[in-house]
Amino acid sequence: MQIYDVAENGLRGLNATLQAQGKETNQTNWVVQNPKGSHAIAVGLDAPIDVTVKGSTGYYCAGMNQQAIVRVEGSVGPGVAENMLSGTVIVEGDASQYAGATGHGGLLVIKGNASSRCGISMKGIDIVVHGNIGHMSAFMAQAGNLVVCGDAGDALGDSLYEACLFVRGSVKSLGSDCIEKEMRPEHLELLKDLLERAGSDAKPEEFRRYGSARQLYNFDIDNAAAY
Repeated sequence: MQIYDVAENGLRGLNATLQAQGKETNQTNWVVQNPKGSHAIAVGLDAPIDVTVKGSTGYYCAGMNQQAIVRVEGSVGPGVAENMLSGTVIVEGDASQYAGATGHGGLLVIKGNASSRCGISMKGIDIVVHGNIGHMSAFMAQAGNLVVCGDAGDALGDSLYEACLFVRGSVKSLGSDCIEKEMRPEHLELLKDLLERAGSDAKPEEFRRYGSARQLYNFDIDNAAAY
C-alpha cells in the first residue's frame, strides 16, 4: 500500500503520481492522508488503481476518472466525479452541487445526501444516492441512471432526454417534460443490480421511475409555451 500525505508533499505531486500509474502498475493501492478540503484531488486517473482519501475534499474530486476506484472517507465539494468515463467513485459522506455532472460512464455512489443539480447533463453515468438530492437534479440528463433512496427536490429531470430516474421517497416537483413511467421487469432488474453494487439494502419495488415525455425533442408550435 502506497501512502501519500498531501500536507507534506503537496497536491500537484499527488495527482502527478497517480496519473503516472500505467495499465499494469504494481502500485495498485493508495491512501491519501490530510486532504483538508483540497480541490481536484485524484483527477484524471486512467489506471485500475484503488485510491482511498482519508478526509473531506473540495471541488472536482475524482473528475474525469477512468478505471480507478476512488473512495472518499468524508464529504466532497461541488463537481465530484465530473465528466467521469469509467471506474467507481464512492463518497461516504455528503456531496455538494452537480455531483456526477456530464458523466459518460462508471458508477458514482454517495452514501449521504447530494445537493442541487445532481447528475446535471449526465451522459451515461450511473449515480446512486443513499440519501436525498436537491433541486434541478438530472437537468438535461441524456443517458444513464440516477437512483435516489431518499427524497428529490424541485424540478427533477427538467428537460430530460433518455436517462432513467428512480426515486424511493417523495419528489417535490417534476421539471418540464419529466413524467412518472411504468416500472417494468427490466427496470427492476437494472435497479436491483445498481443497488447491490452501491451497497444499499433498499428494495427495487419501493422505487418509482421517471423519464422523458419526449415533447421537447423537437419544436412544436403547440408546445411553444413550454420552451
